[in-house]
Amino acid sequence: MQLFPLLLALPALLAPTVSARAETALSDPPVALAPSAVSCGGDFRAFLDGIAAEAKEQGQPASATDSWLTGAWPDPAVLKADRRQGIFRKPFLEFAQDLIGDTRLPKAQAAGEAHAATLARVEAQYGVPRELMLAIWGFETDFGSFQGDYNTRDALLTLAHDCRRPEMFRPQVMAAIELHARGDLPVSTTGAWAGEIGMVQMLPEDILARGVDGDSDGHVRLKTSAEDALMSGGNMLKHHGWQAGQPWLVEVVLPETFDWSLSGLENDMPVTQWAALGVAPRRGTTLPDSLTAALLLPQGRKGPAFLAFQNFRVLLEWNQSLTYVTTAAYFATLVGGAEPVLAGAPEPLLTLEEMQSLQRKLQALGHEVGRIDGVLGAGTRRAVREEQLRLGLPADSWPGRDLLELL
Repeated sequence: MQLFPLLLALPALLAPTVSARAETALSDPPVALAPSAVSCGGDFRAFLDGIAAEAKEQGQPASATDSWLTGAWPDPAVLKADRRQGIFRKPFLEFAQDLIGDTRLPKAQAAGEAHAATLARVEAQYGVPRELMLAIWGFETDFGSFQGDYNTRDALLTLAHDCRRPEMFRPQVMAAIELHARGDLPVSTTGAWAGEIGMVQMLPEDILARGVDGDSDGHVRLKTSAEDALMSGGNMLKHHGWQAGQPWLVEVVLPETFDWSLSGLENDMPVTQWAALGVAPRRGTTLPDSLTAALLLPQGRKGPAFLAFQNFRVLLEWNQSLTYVTTAAYFATLVGGAEPVLAGAPEPLLTLEEMQSLQRKLQALGHEVGRIDGVLGAGTRRAVREEQLRLGLPADSWPGRDLLELL
């Protein structure tokens, strides 16, 4: 489960493919315990020496470290995947249709029946409802059927050696060596390109800290045990602040004269205040008056509208892609019996080139938009809303061609 502050990977649920592999390996690299580590880049063999030295300092058995590192080699397919992730440019409705399709909901219902007892344990112990756990399980690995085909050892070492985020992945390598020493992570383990493992895709550090032996066999094995995976996932969500018995996402309808600048995850307000402004549940649901929520317009004022509660923010600790998390949270409501979302008629998403041009213009105006990657992330959304307000446009954070032309 991707419960960490950077978006790393989306399992190949849309179009699973076998990872490309380099034609030659760094076979049997030396694992002598060197006194210092290479921070990033440089000679891969020297990097492995540094990893071995650090593992020794942390008290890991030399036999386990040698076993883990012998035969390790950088995987160029991992670096390619790390630079990719264009799938997250899709708008919410299109992304949801692709990822949910016609089969995901029936599969979730079948998985819910087959694992009813474990899901009940998760809810009783961690407060995470069955529909949310089924949504995560379904989105991460299609209920365990596709858990990734990248060698976990090589993926983690590749990313720890790479200079983009070594400070994030080097600790994951250390945690993986400890799991290997415990007998819970064979060198042959495969998973996602960013090193996540098992049915709910957790990183080694998370497994060490939050993994649960759900089937009481003395091991935490997220690849083969649904009980371990679901209990561990529930434990992680509780750790990040999941509140039992509270909603995460409720579809709402808005008056035509609504002040769109109030939308966005930055604007939490009491539900009673939203109700006073004319925000109402689309069907039947009574909004919890005691809670606060933000108004989420994933495709602007002409698309679907949701109130996003604190539990939704917990899901953003799992994965920082707003589109991915919104889709997963919405799918959980479908699993729980909600009707399909009211799609509306949102304006088309800008093309990749147009979005990049918009980001450059926003950046030139002094806005922090992050990388010029064509993805409508949180920084770009905030900048769009500020410019919409300045130019007298409806400030719904959804960039249209009118804004691009005015800028």
